[in-house]
Amino acid sequence: MKKTIIISAIALGFAFYTSNANTTIETSKSSSIVKTKVSVSPFCMSIVKGDLETVKKLIELGADVNAASNGMTPAMYAAKYNRVEILKLLVKHGAELKKKTEKGLNAMDYAKRSHAENALVYLKNLS
Repeated sequence: MKKTIIISAIALGFAFYTSNANTTIETSKSSSIVKTKVSVSPFCMSIVKGDLETVKKLIELGADVNAASNGMTPAMYAAKYNRVEILKLLVKHGAELKKKTEKGLNAMDYAKRSHAENALVYLKNLS
């Protein structure tokens, strides 16, 4: 009986954790509530994880290599997380490296801020 309760509690906790994977941040300003939903596309998540094969497959299936996710392009994610092979693949498929975020940052800026040395060298060689 105890094992069943423990297993059920673990399963319930796991289900709750995965159902809340997209974080919602709430901030209160006087009497109103402002909600901001933070989410990253599966394409950009595969870049963050360094999953080159999934990135290749998604590009083959028509993923837009310049589509912003949470304000950043796939090239920005690749530069930020020092994913040079993925960055090369994105460039090969037409990634716009000069594109900027609302904050005025491009892929090279993200590489600099993240100390992604290999990505920075690659991007400087393209310039």
